[in-house]
Amino acid sequence: MRIESKKAAECLREALRDYNLKFGTILNDPDLAPFRASPEFKELQEEALRGGEDIGSGFRRDLKLISEVQAPFRGVRRFFYVALTAAAGISTFFTIPRLVLAVRGGDGAPDLLETAGNAAINIGGIVVLVALYFWENKKEEKQITQISRNETLSRLPVRLSTNRIIELVQLRDITRPVILAGSKASVTRALQRAERYRTELLKRGVLLIPVIFGASQKDQTKPRGFGARRAAASVPSVGGDFEKRTESIAAKSRLKTEVRFKADIVSPEQWESWIRDQQVSEGVTPGEDVYIILRLDGRVRRSGIGMPNWNDILQELPRLEDLMSKLER
Repeated sequence: MRIESKKAAECLREALRDYNLKFGTILNDPDLAPFRASPEFKELQEEALRGGEDIGSGFRRDLKLISEVQAPFRGVRRFFYVALTAAAGISTFFTIPRLVLAVRGGDGAPDLLETAGNAAINIGGIVVLVALYFWENKKEEKQITQISRNETLSRLPVRLSTNRIIELVQLRDITRPVILAGSKASVTRALQRAERYRTELLKRGVLLIPVIFGASQKDQTKPRGFGARRAAASVPSVGGDFEKRTESIAAKSRLKTEVRFKADIVSPEQWESWIRDQQVSEGVTPGEDVYIILRLDGRVRRSGIGMPNWNDILQELPRLEDLMSKLER
């Protein structure tokens, strides 16, 4: 499997570089699901996130556009940081010679304290503005990484109670998935406690997705290889034709009738890989029990160590018919 992943990574890297393959295709293609669980995919994704000349420039550009939509005033703030830094720099350029004259003293020399104060204000302003500019860049990079991670999450497969396999992206606007990841004992206890609140949790669109660490190791006897498992067809993109989008809306309506209280994961290695990455990004030791609550739009709402307190979740999540739920879509 590792040899297949390395060969696949090289072929995909060549396609991205020489044949204008979109990285989104790699994320969406169900035949590449096993590859997306490999370390080679993570390396390729990190290259794409950096947006180098060879691969990923289009992928990074798309992520930046999504980031700008989520933080529409970041560009305006950065413009003001640059403009004010330039103004402070020009002022400092004229203040330094005056400061030199004030230090030398003599007739007609400017006041030393006043000139030094002006220079200090300008230099301090430049330092603060430059720090804010780099802070904004750091926030953007963190947001882009999270958007990429959310996109990977959206392509993870689950099996509904009707035995139908779908990707999480197809549950957007329908449910709020709550991922329970940890040891078998911890996850089982959390599921048992959730049963007491089943009715109210269903009114809030909660869909429980248990992920038991180590389950992928028990699954090694099953056939591997690219194309071994076909997930449900991907949801058409915004650029798809009208008929496909109409079919998608009809399929989503049918899907609502199939969603129950719990769904099972299909590819444990993919799920565990994504959760480990999420734990590292949040400063949590990989392998600890964690829970992750998603929004109706598929983004991570919040996460925590251990298993959730269902009373708190009932207080936090509005019912599906409430206004706040409609705004979340």
